Amino acid sequence: MSHRKQPERRTFLQDRLDILIKLQRSGKASFNELTELDEIVNSDPAIMKKIILENMLVENTDEFTDPSDTLHKKDEINVQTIVRPGLLNRITSLIKAIFTSQISAVKLKMLTQRMAFI
Repeated sequence: MSHRKQPERRTFLQDRLDILIKLQRSGKASFNELTELDEIVNSDPAIMKKIILENMLVENTDEFTDPSDTLHKKDEINVQTIVRPGLLNRITSLIKAIFTSQISAVKLKMLTQRMAFI
C-alpha cells in the first residue's frame, strides 16, 4: 500500500494568484489578467505583504519593515503644534481691528468730503 501525500487545502484565489503570477513572470499575461492579479493582491493585506517580500528579493525577511509603519513615523515627525492665542491676545487683536476699521472709515468720510468740494 502506497502512502499518499495529504492533499493541500487551497482556495480558488490562491490557485488563481499562482497561475496569474506564473503568467506575469513568463510575460504572457494579458491586460485583463494583470488587472485581476492587481485586484487579488490589493484585496488582502496578507497576500500583499507576501508579494512585496517575494519581489524585494530580500534574503533575510527579518530586516523588512512594513511600509505602513514608516508612513506613520514620517507623519509623526512632520506634526506641528498650533498655538492658540490667549484671551488677552484675542482682546488686543479685536481692539486693534476696531481701531483700524474706525480710522479707515474716518479716512473714507474725509475723502468723500474732499471729493464733494472738487
